[in-house]
Parts: sequence; C-alpha cells; structure tokens
Amino acid sequence: MIEVFNDEYWMREAMKEAHRAFEADEVPVGAVVVCNNRIIGKGHNLTERLHDVTAHAEMQAITAAANHLGSKYLEECTIYITLEPCVMCAGAIFWARPAKVIFAASDSKRGFSQLGKNILHPATLLEQGLMAEEASALLKEFFQKLR
Repeated sequence: MIEVFNDEYWMREAMKEAHRAFEADEVPVGAVVVCNNRIIGKGHNLTERLHDVTAHAEMQAITAAANHLGSKYLEECTIYITLEPCVMCAGAIFWARPAKVIFAASDSKRGFSQLGKNILHPATLLEQGLMAEEASALLKEFFQKLR
C-alpha cells in the first residue's frame, strides 16, 4: 500500500510555503505543522513585509498550530521546515515540544546546530536532509537574484 501522507508529502507542503516567500521577496523558508495527517499551522518568512525580525516561517506555523489546538504544546505534531531553524526558532520549538522536527537544508551560518548540540526538547525527535537539495536550490536562486 502506498502511503500518500508521508514525510516527503508534508515537506512538499513546506516547500510551497517557501515558494510563497520567494515570490514575496522574502528569504524562501517555509514550515508546516502536521497533526493526525492534517496541516494545522503553516507559514513562510514575513520579516520584510512585517518589519519584524521574529516573523520566521517556524514562528508563523507554531503560532497558527497553537491557536488551532488551543494549546501552547504541540506534543502530537510534526514540524516540517525547509531550512534548519535558527537559535530563536529552535528555542520556540523547544517550548512548543513537538513530537518531531524534520528540516530539509542545513544552515551552516545561522542554524541552531552551530551551537554544537541539539537544543530541542529531549522528547522531540529530529531528522534532517529530506529534500535538502530542492530547498538549497531555492535559497541559492533567491540570493543570486539579490546580487
């Protein structure tokens, strides 16, 4: 049996959000929060549009998911992100306590792993690299467009 709602399916949904950011001249990062095979929160970078350095894709998606659930905890959820979270977003993810975080591309300059350790909640599983090439290519295209 083919599983339609697998990790790649959900990461493609996060990539759609990244493309929305790209089209809006925002750094193309997207995120979706999935619970029971349903997107309950999604977001893309809005830092330029909102003039808000905290308006990262993850923050948008976490806020939407928490509002949907009526809870600050996302313990039954998986967050799919097209780029490794920064320290700020990893801190928010820590407090939201999702069951799992899956990110596509690593961020060697600003990703939380630059701290040398996993700063997510101990109960949160972490996976990385799913669709990393596609996410990296979109980021590269965006920054080349700026030059």
